[in-house]
Amino acid sequence: MLLQPELIKKMKDFGLNSYEAKIWAALLSRGVSSAGELSDISNVPRSRTYDVLESLEKKGFIIMKLGKPIKYMAIPPSEVINNIKKRIKEESLRKEKQMEELKESPVLNQLTELHNHGIETIDPTEMVGLVKDRNNVYEKIESLIKEAEKTVYIMTSYEGLMRKINVMKKTLKRVSEKGIEIKIIIPHSKDNNTEAFAEELKGIAEVKAMPNMNSRFVLVDNKHMLFMLTDDKETNPSYDLGVWVRTTGFTSTLKEMFEQMWKKK
Repeated sequence: MLLQPELIKKMKDFGLNSYEAKIWAALLSRGVSSAGELSDISNVPRSRTYDVLESLEKKGFIIMKLGKPIKYMAIPPSEVINNIKKRIKEESLRKEKQMEELKESPVLNQLTELHNHGIETIDPTEMVGLVKDRNNVYEKIESLIKEAEKTVYIMTSYEGLMRKINVMKKTLKRVSEKGIEIKIIIPHSKDNNTEAFAEELKGIAEVKAMPNMNSRFVLVDNKHMLFMLTDDKETNPSYDLGVWVRTTGFTSTLKEMFEQMWKKK
């Protein structure tokens, strides 16, 4: 059987390397086969075939058939997917439990003390960081929002607010329940449905649309600001760039400007 390169490439979605994909595809085409036969069909070097078969067996893609000579049977792809999903869930639960245990452990306290000491001794001019990729930017924004003590002010695009609602609505809700004031400004447009946003975030945040507001930034208390360097309509999410700054003076000034704009009708 001629193994199609495109099929082998797609099989990497199962978490297989090229040799594993070739051997499994060959075995699927035969049902039952020996290592030597699979090596010939798949063009995987015979010296590597046994290692690959052992790996596939551990991953749950094949099983060894009892008897001699030793032969192997392929597990149906649908069953393999179910097994992979089960392992992913188990691994996710294990890691989540591990992280929860770390949150309560002395290790976290020690690491936090080290970090706080480092923050106290660092030069304020060094409290600047570049965040690349929109997913990383949103993770940083969520992290800053969770630290809020009084206010969270956001200026973003119409599309940006839709994304933020999808990604961090739960975080915004939890923060608002602590009494944190959340205000959001988006650019005014006849195509925008600000009322829908206001209803979506009712009890969580206030939303206003204003003309000529094309900046994107987040202000948290008088401490943190994160502003975007690119236009999200023209930038691939992977190339989105944000600059995080921890500075009381600049953040306070921008916060006052935000509040003055908010008062305008």
